[in-house]
Amino acid sequence: MPPRILVIPGSNRTGSFNAALAAAVSVELAQQGADVSRISLIDYPLPIVDENLRNESGIPENAMKLGRQIAAHDGVFLCCPEYNSSIPPLLKNMIDWVSLISRDGDRPFKPWAGRYVALGSASNGKFAGIRGLYHVRSVMMNVGTQVISEQCSVSAAATAFDGSGNLKDERSQSILSSTCRSLLTHCAMATSMRR
Repeated sequence: MPPRILVIPGSNRTGSFNAALAAAVSVELAQQGADVSRISLIDYPLPIVDENLRNESGIPENAMKLGRQIAAHDGVFLCCPEYNSSIPPLLKNMIDWVSLISRDGDRPFKPWAGRYVALGSASNGKFAGIRGLYHVRSVMMNVGTQVISEQCSVSAAATAFDGSGNLKDERSQSILSSTCRSLLTHCAMATSMRR
């Protein structure tokens, strides 16, 4: 059974560079034999994390839906914009809500726990969003995921993709391929150990 990978772009912006990267990631993962799902956070609107809201109403249903999606996959590839050298609020809010899930009905449920995660970023700037990935990596390790060491950052993103959505630059494509390969290798090893 091929590894199941969930690809999540951390931006809902029309023409988002990270949505374009998520599309390229999805193609590469599929070519390497993964069972790939790609979602958009625009389909899972969430309020800002609020302990009063959580105490009064529990975990929002869209957070539960995201948590179930994450738990149904062996790994997650996050395509992360960079805001002020850090994590954009849309992505951080989603990560935080899912991290607050502890039960699904009668059973204990921690969607992030033990999940393998790969990180990528795309930016029009010369730093390619890499400064933000440092913070994303720290947060994801804190919520219990296994973040692989390889990552992919694409600079000059406005011109980085061709008409078919592929990366034009061979070096960037090679880094993307190796990041996807590492994620699949880690997921496959974890699956074999559970058998």
